[in-house]
Amino acid sequence: MSADTPPTHPHRTSRRLRIIAQDPGFRKRRDGGGEIVTALAELPAEELLPGPTGYRVKVIDYDVSTDTLYRPAQIPSSEDGAATDPYAEAGDQDLLTDPRFHAQNVYAIVMRTLARFEKALGRRVEWGCDGHQLHVAPHAFAEPNAFYSRSDRALFFGYFRGRDKRTIFTCLSHDVIAHEATHAILDGLRSRFFEPSNKDQAAFHEGFADIVAMLSIFSLRDVVAAMLDDATDREAAARDAPPAAGDETAHALIDVEFLEPKWLKESAIFGLADEMGKDLSGVRGRALRRSVTLDPDETPPDRPEFDQEHRRGELLVAAMLNAFLDIWLRRIDRLGTIVAGKKDRSLVVEAGSRVADHLLTMAIRAIDYCPPVDVGFADYLSALLTIDHEVVPDDDRYGYRDTLLRQFARFGIAPAHGAGPDGTWQRCSARLTYSRTHFDSLLRDKQEVFRFVWENRKALEIDERGYIEIESVRTAMRIAPDGFLLRETVAEYVQILTLTAKELREIGIELPDGVAADKRLRVYGGGTLIFDEYGQLKYQIANHLANRQQDLDRQTERMQHLWMRGMLDAPDDASARLAALHLARAGAIGDANATH
Repeated sequence: MSADTPPTHPHRTSRRLRIIAQDPGFRKRRDGGGEIVTALAELPAEELLPGPTGYRVKVIDYDVSTDTLYRPAQIPSSEDGAATDPYAEAGDQDLLTDPRFHAQNVYAIVMRTLARFEKALGRRVEWGCDGHQLHVAPHAFAEPNAFYSRSDRALFFGYFRGRDKRTIFTCLSHDVIAHEATHAILDGLRSRFFEPSNKDQAAFHEGFADIVAMLSIFSLRDVVAAMLDDATDREAAARDAPPAAGDETAHALIDVEFLEPKWLKESAIFGLADEMGKDLSGVRGRALRRSVTLDPDETPPDRPEFDQEHRRGELLVAAMLNAFLDIWLRRIDRLGTIVAGKKDRSLVVEAGSRVADHLLTMAIRAIDYCPPVDVGFADYLSALLTIDHEVVPDDDRYGYRDTLLRQFARFGIAPAHGAGPDGTWQRCSARLTYSRTHFDSLLRDKQEVFRFVWENRKALEIDERGYIEIESVRTAMRIAPDGFLLRETVAEYVQILTLTAKELREIGIELPDGVAADKRLRVYGGGTLIFDEYGQLKYQIANHLANRQQDLDRQTERMQHLWMRGMLDAPDDASARLAALHLARAGAIGDANATH
């Protein structure tokens, strides 16, 4: 390169785009005017085509109800990759009414959710549907619904008239978008979680999507700050205290009386839920509005009302949000006061966003430590505890794992059967044969993993009946707080056995009396294998096919549940079930007694 050649600028790896931080129903109060709460989303930088269309997300703004194809949004980039945000200074009215901002909003939040998964897992993540790009329709139809469709390779967001005759756009709600994006990502990570199974598995898809959505929101400092401001101002108004609107010093501090568990739960977190778009409560469900205030004494998981997927999923959300609150308060307690009875508001906000971000990382990483079939809440709790122990062996500082154990126990969720005393999965102690497999291939190749499984099927207690398939082999790199990398390979195998009802009864699986003896039924088993960086097996996390009594009991429970739900004869159309489930939930708008 000659001295006269100007130096080239490296392309940026990230960019920021403006999004609505929660939804238009949640407004700022303290600074006057009641503006929408917005934030700058940190996203992977890429050159975008109109839509916007990138390498993972393609926004197609077609409304089937009115047969309207909206003009695509365009987000230009400079030569060094810096994004030019066309809505950086836009007012609330433009954000609410411009379809192109709606397109930007869904693109940015879907990409932010995907990037958050990839950061936590340390690898690229596939969508559950075919293809590299997920289609997103921000104004898909005139219905109070939003859902992910595997067969359409798409997320669909509806719109409808609210109680005050305003048009409510689900594509402007952060938690609705993140929830649906999570369905598409989880489907890519564990495709069989969509299949009919036990009552926990369908509930898990909904509860996990809510957890990711809510922790994503609480990890935004703008939301935590606005939430605290809103709640403290409303509390002051209730006491006829003068507002702090013009006092900059007051803005920088927060009274410790507002940092008590009962107040934060009922006034701050529940206050956020109460404000943010009552009209959307049916579309997003009432998990946020209700879960954090669930009374553990009134929510045993075996009550009939908790057989419904969304209702049962609230138990997971309640446990996680209460853990978030407990750990946040623990961090707040370590903050000193600036003046008598007052703490630095910015540090309180930062503590809340950090706790949410750490719990979000744990929640995502735990998927790798779940069995691939018939997942239960107990499995997920042990997965949470194990992966955090692997990355952060010393939990004494803030007690994340102890808090999760305590909060999940309050809602009737204990660690998985066979877990250790601390609730974590037990390390694999079987005597395994490694000499017939190749180390390098074992960490990436399905055929090599199958060879390993086949050679060690007896040691791994894999039933000799049933077809075995390796479904995935994925590498993962997790960064610990001390900066060191934990390198692992995550492989999933599934066993499938198809027998008549008579044959299933003969091997010990109990079926309802109404099932005909010659009816052919399918049962599943499978496991997740966690290899360390040297190719040694650390964990086998399995729900075996039918070789132990606990496996027979699990298969019996699954069959009984499917029979009661009328799903033993139902076609296996995961997308149709999910869309119908979300539409049924939307039908609960205005009905306080509905459980959809």
